[in-house]
Amino acid sequence: MLPIHERLAELWTIRGGRHLTGEEQADFEHCLAVNAMHIRQLANLHNLSLAASMVGDVEWQHEICRRLEKLSGLPPGSPQL
Repeated sequence: MLPIHERLAELWTIRGGRHLTGEEQADFEHCLAVNAMHIRQLANLHNLSLAASMVGDVEWQHEICRRLEKLSGLPPGSPQL
């Protein structure tokens, strides 16, 4: 789990018991935006992996899989390798 997901879960839980402060609301929206960016990056790499598989380019597919593994272990917004 990425730190952004932990914070998002924390804010979601707080939101269930009371209204978020202005700072918490801004943090919540920031977490949502970063999460969306992270998911788009993962989805793009999964689509590229499928394309590499469809054209039979094993080397390209392995490179994409390495990028997926690295991205899955990095906080959102970290440079892609």
